[in-house]
Amino acid sequence: MFEGHKVLKVEREAIELIAAHAMDDSAHLLRSGHLEQLRKILDDPEASENDRFVALELLKNANVAAGRVLPGCQDTGTAIAIGHKGENVFTFCNDAGALSFGTYKTYTERNLRYSQLAPLDMYNEKNTGTNLPAQIELYAVPGDEYHFFLLAKGGGSANKSFLYQETKALLNPKSLLDFIAEKIRTIGTAACPPLSPGPRYRRNFSGDDTENGQAGARGLPRLPSQQRERAGPSLPRRRARGEGAAALQRDGGAQCGGKYFAHDVRVIRLPRHGASCPVGLGVSCSADRQILGKSTRDGVFLEQLETDPAKYLPEVTPRELGGALVGIDLGRPIGEMLAELGQHPSATRLSLTGPLLVARDITHAKLKQRLERAEELPQYFKDHAVYYAGPAKTPSGYASSSFEPTTAGRTDAYVDLFQSHGGSMVMLAKGNRSQGVQETRKKHGGFYLGSIGGPAARLTEHRIKQVEGVEYEELGMEAIWRIEVEDFPAFIVTNNKGNDFFADLAAPPPRPKASDLLKPRQRASASRLQSSRAAADFRRQCATQAQPTATGRRSRLSCSVSGS
Repeated sequence: MFEGHKVLKVEREAIELIAAHAMDDSAHLLRSGHLEQLRKILDDPEASENDRFVALELLKNANVAAGRVLPGCQDTGTAIAIGHKGENVFTFCNDAGALSFGTYKTYTERNLRYSQLAPLDMYNEKNTGTNLPAQIELYAVPGDEYHFFLLAKGGGSANKSFLYQETKALLNPKSLLDFIAEKIRTIGTAACPPLSPGPRYRRNFSGDDTENGQAGARGLPRLPSQQRERAGPSLPRRRARGEGAAALQRDGGAQCGGKYFAHDVRVIRLPRHGASCPVGLGVSCSADRQILGKSTRDGVFLEQLETDPAKYLPEVTPRELGGALVGIDLGRPIGEMLAELGQHPSATRLSLTGPLLVARDITHAKLKQRLERAEELPQYFKDHAVYYAGPAKTPSGYASSSFEPTTAGRTDAYVDLFQSHGGSMVMLAKGNRSQGVQETRKKHGGFYLGSIGGPAARLTEHRIKQVEGVEYEELGMEAIWRIEVEDFPAFIVTNNKGNDFFADLAAPPPRPKASDLLKPRQRASASRLQSSRAAADFRRQCATQAQPTATGRRSRLSCSVSGS
């Protein structure tokens, strides 16, 4: 007791443990609800072959990552910790410092990647080597409990957070769903679908947008769906989940073709200024990494994530997934490889075996500097397909760490220049590319292959057989690597003719037919009426054509009417 109030004292070590174990668990485990959503794709008769292929690979990846050696995604993210501290909770320490230290322990002691860059001056920066700083937000709330929401956000989904300035005209069901369907198409596939988008009508400021990520990551579970009118500030509202998800599945497209661009949608309604209606849009990607923790009178607790994802794996054969694989030997001369790929259309499933060159943003910039100095691209960069990826730390006894494709769009600016010098003729990554890259490939005859964004652990354990440094090893994960892969799964996204597997994502959705807007009973009646009218018109045409001719004979016709 303290001055008549019950209080809770939380030790610094408890906060450190919550952060450390939360970041460890979320890097390797997923919520059972997320795994159930992936399994539902496999059970959905309307899912495409590629929908099921992606879902199965993500489930297999979850099973490997649950071994807690390899993280589920190579981009182990920016660590984010959000705390709601009761007014009667005492810690007598720097809470943010304790959360940072727990995060530091996990990222430095486990096989996770350091992704944070700190500025040395306005233009130069350096990797911090610890994945700090973490993003930490602490709020004071009533009560005597300390609640935490911890998550890790990778660059792919973080880069797909947007702010739109709208008006009151948006605040009706039709306009809202049209807005979601339009804006979600700008996200593309680089954020590793299936996604959980979180649109939010927000206050009239454009600062930190963490609540968007919380919406997509199910971090705001207690919001009411409705609220009574009353004086004073109103609570946020949550609406339009099912309708928004249906709109995205109908119009959004998926990671490798199909309807599953999004699992679900959560829309959060906040107070607004009468003259402004800002809307934030954020997503949680297929690496759905978040976890709840709390400290109460009963102890310190952490949400239980799924440790046995294998139970969500169905008995699915390659024949059920559909589509024959085309084997590609990456060890052949690049000219022969281009000729082989040129025999197949976009969307062809591939199985890659042989050497791949691995390079990311920073090494692309360094190679560009060579060309600007009138030097040549290294021969190795001309001889091999280039894989846009970056590894985490390699566990003892493994050939590689978690090693999966990263977002292709970040290297779009280099493609024309490199291909004009004989490099980057075959590229492997995830997500769609800009229109400029499509034109470049038609000009130079290159190919862009897509692999599945998300299953880093499975790719590492089963597909990557050897890793060795080539150049710029001082850059860590940003170095140039040479890896040997076996039966590495991929798709032809864009071929040397410019045909693009993702092209329809940029096209507006087709306008619905008038009959699609009718209720089922009305649609059936309209169909019968239309069939009846067509039959009557056809009979009249038959009767007219069957009138006696100048010879006095009737023409011989066979009139067949169905559905009359």
